[in-house]
Amino acid sequence: MKIHNFSAGPCILPPEVMQEAAQAILDFNGLGLSLIEISHRSKDFVAVMEEARSLTKSLLGLPDRFNVLFLQGGASLGFLTSAYNFMPEGGSAAYVDSGTWAANAIKEAGRLGQAHVIGSSKETNYDRIPELSAAPAGSAYLHYTTNNTIFGTQFQSIPQVDMPLVADMSSDIFSKTFDPAPYQLIYAGAQKNMGPAGTVMYAFDRDAAGKTGRSIPSYLDLEVHAKKDSMFNTPAVFAIYVTMLTMRWMQSIGGVATMEKRNNQKAGLIYNEIDRNALFEGHAQVESRSKMNATFRLKDEKFAAAFDELWKSAGINGLKGHRSVGGYRASMYNALPLESVQVLVDVMQELERTH
Repeated sequence: MKIHNFSAGPCILPPEVMQEAAQAILDFNGLGLSLIEISHRSKDFVAVMEEARSLTKSLLGLPDRFNVLFLQGGASLGFLTSAYNFMPEGGSAAYVDSGTWAANAIKEAGRLGQAHVIGSSKETNYDRIPELSAAPAGSAYLHYTTNNTIFGTQFQSIPQVDMPLVADMSSDIFSKTFDPAPYQLIYAGAQKNMGPAGTVMYAFDRDAAGKTGRSIPSYLDLEVHAKKDSMFNTPAVFAIYVTMLTMRWMQSIGGVATMEKRNNQKAGLIYNEIDRNALFEGHAQVESRSKMNATFRLKDEKFAAAFDELWKSAGINGLKGHRSVGGYRASMYNALPLESVQVLVDVMQELERTH
């Protein structure tokens, strides 16, 4: 039976990528050695790192002012790293509280300065992207989380503010095109649209870095990592390699524009069914709905056992919602085919037909 993987992360990856990565574990580049046992400073892996950085800039359309890094860890470390590198000593920045990870970023930034919350949807259980108020004068940047995996909301446009942007794009990077001009820093954990868990991508404006006036711990200093070409610490070689393969795959089928078209089709299919089917309702407000994570629930829980049996029997995996929201969550990252969303829709319609 084909498995339809709606896992929120780590998540589905292209089959072609998995096959090539599996071969590299056994024998990388015909070396007779595994990818995970060669030196990270060998020419074979240095080439992987360089290609990963180059593909990132190409796919996202990043101008030359951006340095791209692949470091260990995930976006949770990025919450603190971003503030260390771009919030001035004794200064402040503006933040949007749109979900769990956004709230965590605010908490970490508060360790270093004033994190001014200029918009929050916490009171409605993060069911929408909040309206933004004016940021206090002197705010160094606006930090926001572009897509909220748990609650199924997503910024539909770039915030229009008179300060640089810092964005956690972990769960929707490479899913749609955007203008990189307003950004000072973009960071994203790999385990959604890029690769396996273990590495995080930072793309930062080299001209804006190094101006906070604070002492930054070496591992959290993006300039330190840039000078070492992401090799200050032994990198997560396998995660970076798979991420590079995934970006090759994206490029081969038309890049981010193709991903965006596919993602719009998938989101349209599932949301049309949620709205049409009288047994279901969405969590996120329509104008804030995520194209990566559709959150929904049954209007009557008496149908839960029957629905759970149906989707599990259909080979669907990872559909249960996060405990903060309940219900169900269909995560539709780049590698998920439209066919899998159709299977879910068919199951929803089968429940309607039989109940």
